[in-house]
Amino acid sequence: MAATTKQILLNAFNMTCVGHINHGLWTHPRDRSSDYNMLSYWTEQAKLLERGLFDGLFIADIIGVYDIYGGGIDVTAREAVQLPVNDPTVMISAMAAVTEHLGFGVTINVHQEAPYTFARRLSTLDHLTGGRIGWNIVTGYLDSAHRAQSGGTLPAHDRRYDYADAYLEVLYRLWEGSWDDAAVRRDRAARVFSDPAHIRKVVHRGEFFSIEGYHLSEPSRQRTPVLYQAGASGRGRAFAGRHAECVFISARDPASARESVRAIRAEAVAAGRDPDDVKVFVGLAVIPGRTRAEAEAKRDEYLSYASPEAGLAHFSASTGIDFARYGLDEPIPYAPGNAIQSATAAAAKRGLTKRDLLTELQLGGRYAVLTGDAVAIADALQTWIEEGEVDGFNLSRIVVPESFSDFIDLVIPELQDRGLYKTAYAEGSLRAKLFGQGDRLPARHPADSYRHRDPPQRV
Repeated sequence: MAATTKQILLNAFNMTCVGHINHGLWTHPRDRSSDYNMLSYWTEQAKLLERGLFDGLFIADIIGVYDIYGGGIDVTAREAVQLPVNDPTVMISAMAAVTEHLGFGVTINVHQEAPYTFARRLSTLDHLTGGRIGWNIVTGYLDSAHRAQSGGTLPAHDRRYDYADAYLEVLYRLWEGSWDDAAVRRDRAARVFSDPAHIRKVVHRGEFFSIEGYHLSEPSRQRTPVLYQAGASGRGRAFAGRHAECVFISARDPASARESVRAIRAEAVAAGRDPDDVKVFVGLAVIPGRTRAEAEAKRDEYLSYASPEAGLAHFSASTGIDFARYGLDEPIPYAPGNAIQSATAAAAKRGLTKRDLLTELQLGGRYAVLTGDAVAIADALQTWIEEGEVDGFNLSRIVVPESFSDFIDLVIPELQDRGLYKTAYAEGSLRAKLFGQGDRLPARHPADSYRHRDPPQRV
């Protein structure tokens, strides 16, 4: 295939748990995912990814459990289907300490923490990583999370996005408006570390939040972290068009990816932004080999350790449907629910039976799986870029660290030969690397309206 000038952006997709997307592979003798609670697991992975010039490590998270399938957690617990799961932020500083350029995207639910303290958490990480932090904004879809936190039930789908819009408004006020660039002086002689005339109290009164206070952190390199989002419903896309800089999608093929990409970019334009203000990543699983036969043998080996039922338990939580209640070929009455609406709609459109799902979910299901030698894999990725109009990929792990090291050693040299992948990191923050511009959000972003440009008044 002819080379294109557009270079691929690349994230490794992982989670602070044993079983993430491709379930059952923790039983594979070469898999190290059971070491997820060891710091060396993360620092070694970060160094590996930086060797491969990955743009980022994207860390997923949930704050509930998958308890829909069979009405409990039996399969979830036995197969470690994102249970146990640790805090995704704690090891980022350690990974940043052993790398120089790798970015970190961390998933944190807006219902998990008050925006005031959350703003400090992300500012701290932006300081400690030197401006390499991003935040994946999620509104949550697990009723189990809300029962565990407050004893309440999950708010309606669109209502969760209303809450997220308000959450972001408070954060923008704190990150962008509380401290001026001139606030921190570090003047030993004058005994002025921070000039109070350049620090503002944030006062916000709204439906969801009532805030009065100063942002606790001095301005970090990016101030607002790079904003990631993955909602694919109509309301989710509108939210992404207004706020997100990087959007993650699931697509079965380049044609369906192109449809999603164009819809997301149209939402960004409708929100007063440029279409190129949003980078779109599609999730893929890749099984490369030195030859096609070697790759296919590796795939078959992986499948022998996979747990399709664990994948179905995961998908039950994603859709809110207990598939344990249905026979293998019994029609399933898909209907819009309060979980991941796009996942339910996609399954309903294809009329998938339980037998179909068990087949598709052997290796993740919602992500396409590419198997082949380096040339075939590079051809497929180039097709996704050119025909699917995506900007990059979230590579899910199958066997850790093998999935990432094989890609680095076999596929990346082929991509580099085609001019499809960088041969060195650019300098700057995560935002500067991704967009080739400055460290801060551009003026077109809604956060700009919360920045203060006039001389402040003492409070």
